[in-house]
Amino acid sequence: MTLLLFLAVLMIAILAGLPVAFALLLAAVALMVQLNFFSSDILAQALINGVDSFPLLAIPFFLVAGEVMSRGGLSKRIVRLAMALVGHKRGGLGYVAILTAILLAGLSGSAVADAAALVSILYPMMRNAGYPEGRSLGLLASGGIIAPIIPPSLPLILIGVAGNISIAKLFLAGIFPGLVMGLTLMVVWSLVIRGEDLETLPKASKAERRTALKEGVWALLMPVIIIGGIRTGAFTPTEAAVVAAVYAILVSTVIYRELSLRELYHALVAAARATAMVMFLVGAAMVAAWMITIAQLPQQLAVLLGPLVASPRLLMLTIMILVLLVGMVMDLAPTVLILTPLLMPVVLMAGIDPVYFGLMFILNCSIGLLTPPVGTVLNVVCGVSRVKLSVAVKGVAPFILAYVGLLGLFIAFPQIITTPARILGG
Repeated sequence: MTLLLFLAVLMIAILAGLPVAFALLLAAVALMVQLNFFSSDILAQALINGVDSFPLLAIPFFLVAGEVMSRGGLSKRIVRLAMALVGHKRGGLGYVAILTAILLAGLSGSAVADAAALVSILYPMMRNAGYPEGRSLGLLASGGIIAPIIPPSLPLILIGVAGNISIAKLFLAGIFPGLVMGLTLMVVWSLVIRGEDLETLPKASKAERRTALKEGVWALLMPVIIIGGIRTGAFTPTEAAVVAAVYAILVSTVIYRELSLRELYHALVAAARATAMVMFLVGAAMVAAWMITIAQLPQQLAVLLGPLVASPRLLMLTIMILVLLVGMVMDLAPTVLILTPLLMPVVLMAGIDPVYFGLMFILNCSIGLLTPPVGTVLNVVCGVSRVKLSVAVKGVAPFILAYVGLLGLFIAFPQIITTPARILGG
């Protein structure tokens, strides 16, 4: 009964148009009333305690790094490097998009930011070269969602905090699955462009490649510094975020000299606004998570999923189907913050590796960024390119199917994620 009350209040509030953060607070209040201990003081204290977390400090600094990189020339140089390496192949601009998406994922950690950057830079080139606009937009959007998997990833930080999972282990474990996602896109792209008469770009000379690498090396060093520092224990993920922000500012202002003080100010303001929204959502979710624990909702859910606990793969399949359906109608961050406290105790009861579960959860939610009606990344791609949503939906369909197939492969063979994670994590 308590579980139904929580879900009913939450869904009704969201469907009524209430922002997700307020809907979570309302659902928490409903549980407090149901349990007869409502107190506005306790509610306010829980909200503040929810964001009083050292790992959450990584969010504003990674957001600053992402804003600075998009304005300071790092993203542009990554595209030039990818163009010099693979732009000459048949359908080369598609491979440029995929390689760029992988490299950008190691810089920003934001699917929306990466997708917007890819579309603004590459879509006009693909359109002018005669590439099918639906397939092109579908590929660019699909490349954007590699960012939540490859570190530094804001969603991995969120699920690490919400599920009490090591963020450092999540970061290291996300590298290989992210690369597999890129390889999957390359295979699907090679299939969907068969029979298309596409313009082929001239092959870059060795001198041009050296120049592109020389200009892009400073951008490429950033993920190396972040991952290397976390892997060697030189700094925590939170400290890595500070390093990333400082490094991005130094490279953009001192080396590339494309970031003015005015642009830096606008980058900091944009990061502050995004941080405020994310932190309030996290605080509200932590209040709801606290009430979920007090009301023993995970135990009630465990009773419902009890028959599946003995079969971890079947339980994972059931959870992934649930998350996939929820992700179609809800954005990534709310899905993570709402479902993780409910599902994590059941996952641990079944003996499922929490790092594996965290990565699978984020991959699943990332697919939801491509699916209508919400499809945040898909809508951003259409907004930037000024193309109808229906065109992009048709174009992204093969890539969504490939990602769902990859999700199924990871469920059937979790060692694909856990073994590289164990090796990279030492």
